[in-house]
Amino acid sequence: MSPDPLPERARLTHIAVRTHDIEASIDFYRRYAGFSIVHERTDDGIRVAWLAFTKEDPDFVIVLLAMPHEQVREPAATDHYGFDCDSRADVDRIAELAQQAGCLKYGPVDAGPIVGYIVMLRDPSGNTCEFSHGQSIQGRERREPGGSAA
Repeated sequence: MSPDPLPERARLTHIAVRTHDIEASIDFYRRYAGFSIVHERTDDGIRVAWLAFTKEDPDFVIVLLAMPHEQVREPAATDHYGFDCDSRADVDRIAELAQQAGCLKYGPVDAGPIVGYIVMLRDPSGNTCEFSHGQSIQGRERREPGGSAA
């Protein structure tokens, strides 16, 4: 006999990552993604910070855990967080700031339909963050205001 189906689908609410420098990580996500701290605490000597786009009733948070972790080789570019930007100019500005800060990993580059215009950055703990414009998670080209394809 199969179990009863779930009444609702599961919703992604957070991603938790370790960071060896929580202040630098908070600054990174504030500077490049527009996140703000929505919750902070210390559990068993470990500082925890929740970051979100909105302070009131966020749908999704990145949880930063101030913990040492093994030095491992840098993750592949396929292992990354994806952020959507309103324009190619925003992607270019993020790339310029990242270049100046020494955390630019790749791009900016136009990767064609579906993928869009992207740049890859390293956060302070080596995680890869992609900032894109024209990328659609629905598998369709994103349309600019006025009707043209991104």
